[in-house]
Amino acid sequence: MKLLSTFRSGRLTLLPAGELDHHSAKGTVKRIEDLIEENLPRDCVLDLSELSFMDSSGIAVILRVYKRMRELGGRAWIEGAQPQPARVIDASGIDRMVPVLSKAEKRG
Repeated sequence: MKLLSTFRSGRLTLLPAGELDHHSAKGTVKRIEDLIEENLPRDCVLDLSELSFMDSSGIAVILRVYKRMRELGGRAWIEGAQPQPARVIDASGIDRMVPVLSKAEKRG
């Protein structure tokens, strides 16, 4: 799995690409935590538009990002989830904690 990121105007956008499963989750969490500590963003967007597959390990990654951003007094949300990751998100109920935005709802 690849993880691209951009930081602009206090917003860290994370763009995981490929498959986020138990094999890639640990390394992904470490890279994301490093990016958050390096940039100390106000907002963190998990753009899942390039993520083709996600298992429950992906939910753990999302929760880690959400928790860390709350600790920093910031916000985190999900945008652009493809159908398979969206089904995992829906089944987990995580959308009750972490906002999930459609393409039409993307934040500035």
